[in-house]
Amino acid sequence: MSSSGIISLLIIIITVIISYQGFNNRGIMERYKFSVEKILVSKEYYRVITSSFLHVNWFHLIFNMLSLYIFSGSIEAILGPVRFLLIYFGSMIGGDLLALWIHRNDGSYSSVGASGAVCGLIFGAIAVVPGMSVGIFPLPISVPGWIYGLLFVLLCIYGIRSGRGSTGHEAHLGGGITGMCIAILMVPQVLTINYFPILAITIPTLFFLYMLVRHPSFLLVDSFFSKRKDKDFYSIDQRYNARKADIRKEVDRLLEKIHRKGINSLTTAEKDFLKEHADKI
Repeated sequence: MSSSGIISLLIIIITVIISYQGFNNRGIMERYKFSVEKILVSKEYYRVITSSFLHVNWFHLIFNMLSLYIFSGSIEAILGPVRFLLIYFGSMIGGDLLALWIHRNDGSYSSVGASGAVCGLIFGAIAVVPGMSVGIFPLPISVPGWIYGLLFVLLCIYGIRSGRGSTGHEAHLGGGITGMCIAILMVPQVLTINYFPILAITIPTLFFLYMLVRHPSFLLVDSFFSKRKDKDFYSIDQRYNARKADIRKEVDRLLEKIHRKGINSLTTAEKDFLKEHADKI
């Protein structure tokens, strides 16, 4: 096995071990997941990296690691292990930074997963491997890499605007574009021999980012799948104050319950909540 193969294998092993620990220890998940409030308010910047080594469940973990295994070969073979690591971690950071910027007024937003970094490898491979095809699991077919990349970008843009589900489309898009840009900087000659796939992916992404910067209300849309509420766009301070008010209200309710029925009337969860928050009010 080549040194580059060993490096990608080590990343997979480390990610599996840390994710497994997160499955069994909620404290690890809370301590190291991507959290807008913890990053912007508490300055816990390490979460931009550590969150990519955690996953929600086994399916999430296996899917990302399988994708990493499949696409790492092309990048490692062409660019070598050091540049492979630069793309992987650069995409990881780029994806989370875009998610952080888009959700900067949503202090409750959090996520985990290596998807941004893996997407960076996929887009990097599309950029530096002319004529690359991408398989569509579980169908026994493949499509040209640029078509896959374009559809992926459009899906991410739709997902970000609609707010559908809990998928981190922002990290996917940010990681993918970051990975492509880093790969092009490393192998600039691909711009002349593989320009069409690169432009097909880059143009809609740049337009979307331009709209976000110049017209932030571009994100404020309803869709068939998602109806956003005003509170979804509270600032971090507004969310903090609202959450503090909710905690105070719940503490008052529990204290009133104790006054009327005694301490033994509380459930275990209520006692834990009161123990955790009573001294903060």
